[in-house]
Amino acid sequence: MSVFAAAIDNLFADPNIARDATYIASGGAPQLIRVVMRRADEVTGFRDARLWSETTRIDLRVAEVATPRPGDRVEIDAEAFNIQGEPVRDRERLVWTVDLRPA
Repeated sequence: MSVFAAAIDNLFADPNIARDATYIASGGAPQLIRVVMRRADEVTGFRDARLWSETTRIDLRVAEVATPRPGDRVEIDAEAFNIQGEPVRDRERLVWTVDLRPA
């Protein structure tokens, strides 16, 4: 295991950073995973306008979810979300970042 993989495992194990969630692939069985929440606001520029929107993003470990797809479901603290858009992996190929929308 690389130093980076060990660090990611430690981050996802930390109860102050990560939380439990349920991942359900389209047509698949529920799977308990750990996620890191990112509920940051996003400002998007469009010509001269700046649009503000709330976003919900999470990080998933590639070791737990090998191929997340748009439409897959994530349940966190009794809230259900669907993955929207294409997930993006980090440089080390250890973590997926996915955008969510309420289900």
